Amino acid sequence: MFRKKVLLSTMVAISFLGCGEFVSAQTNSDKPKEIKENLEEKFANVSPKLLTNNANPLLDFMFTADPTAVEYNGRMYVYATNDHQQYEHVGKDGKNSYEKIRTLVMISSDDMVNWTYHGFIDTAKLAPWNQNSWAPSITSRLEADGKTHFYLYYSNGGGGTAMLTSTSPVGPWTDPLGKNIVDRSVPGVDCDAPFDPGVVIDNQGTGWLAFGGGTPKTDYMPGIAHIVKLGADMISLSGNVAKIPAPYFFEASELNFINETWVYTFNTSWKERIQWPYTNIDKPTICNMSYMTSKTPLNPDSWKYRDNYFKNAGEDNVGPWTNNHTHLIKFKEKYYLTYHAMYLQDYFGTKGGFRNVGIEEIQVDEKNVNIHMGKATFKGTSQLSPLNPFVLQQAETTGGTSGQVQFEAVGNLGNMVAKGKADKQCLMVRGADFSKQIPSKFQARVKGKGKIDVYVNTLKGTPLVSLISDGKQWTTLSKKIALKIDKGVGNIYFVFNGEGFLFDQWKFIDQ
Repeated sequence: MFRKKVLLSTMVAISFLGCGEFVSAQTNSDKPKEIKENLEEKFANVSPKLLTNNANPLLDFMFTADPTAVEYNGRMYVYATNDHQQYEHVGKDGKNSYEKIRTLVMISSDDMVNWTYHGFIDTAKLAPWNQNSWAPSITSRLEADGKTHFYLYYSNGGGGTAMLTSTSPVGPWTDPLGKNIVDRSVPGVDCDAPFDPGVVIDNQGTGWLAFGGGTPKTDYMPGIAHIVKLGADMISLSGNVAKIPAPYFFEASELNFINETWVYTFNTSWKERIQWPYTNIDKPTICNMSYMTSKTPLNPDSWKYRDNYFKNAGEDNVGPWTNNHTHLIKFKEKYYLTYHAMYLQDYFGTKGGFRNVGIEEIQVDEKNVNIHMGKATFKGTSQLSPLNPFVLQQAETTGGTSGQVQFEAVGNLGNMVAKGKADKQCLMVRGADFSKQIPSKFQARVKGKGKIDVYVNTLKGTPLVSLISDGKQWTTLSKKIALKIDKGVGNIYFVFNGEGFLFDQWKFIDQ
């Protein structure tokens, strides 16, 4: 989606290696010395995704949390708290106490297993007046100027809710208010922490914002969940703030609009469920996700508690117990639930409470507005459609990596490139379609001194093709494929290395 002009190459060498599981190294006598390297063994314990069929977490090279999502032009865009910023500040022995987080992560997919990393939204620069940026919620609307406008609300620490706007899902983002849209100064806000926003636009084009958190009035009925109608401009409030009587409410408000009905979802507290008035609805389990519905959302008495729909990921043995935060979205005629779990702590060697976003398909009865029970898994979702390897694909689109791979922003907004290291790293894309045509060449856009070995379906044996770059400018290299490749759908592995080496995009050529 985000393409750059190809620059002229300088000093570029291209080679094909037919060396099985061996790579060449130069000795003092300048004669190649074969060194055996088992890539599967090398990468075996770096990610729950690379060498498995698991699709969760969405990104396995950084920590993300508190997801929200929006559909645009056939892609799902997910936005998340950047737990990795906290991790980078405190290290693997530190704790995720959130105070260093001032960026939001952007990713997208059209097939639900290969995710494109678009970098982050730097709220510290965009809104230097704010304290933190956590737990975003996003919606979009086609406006009178003929453009789709994106409205992103996020927690400014625990003190309030701020917002950003854009006419692209990857920015540039702007701060239209220069202050919180909601905080304790707003009449009717009766909570310590008016944060964790949830936004939705109803069938009349009207926006609604839910939020809340802080000290509960009572364990059973905390009385700190709120909803308010947004102004026509989506950056102001219209009317009074109302309460949502959410039992055992803790945080993580989100909104949906299904079949003329407002659906409010929230994270329940860690408190013991001593009081429970319902005989036909089970008590919500500890720190799970529950939902309520209403036809008249500003009337507190109209809200009905329906059920819980997603238990704590720790209860399903997907990482340790943690707080809970989800967003429900319909995409390509299916409903999905985005959430977070502590998928990657073992792989990063930490127990500091760093989270990662996952996604599951979930069943929703639209007619009766019933959300069926979902479950956190490592397996995640199935691929909606094969990846086309014969069109330009971004190196930052991955179905798995060798862990702690680094990317940097280059060129157009939302475009990232993979950065080489002295040691080998791996990027994988899942479900590439070679069933109708067999490639004759491979090409990649690269910069700097480094190498890429390309494998299909396995990291064993001879690479399908290898590219060596020694260029100081961006250039596109191509190389004829000498090995036979079987028809079918399979995974592609890009094993690359080289300090100062950058890998931007790739494709196969069938003639």
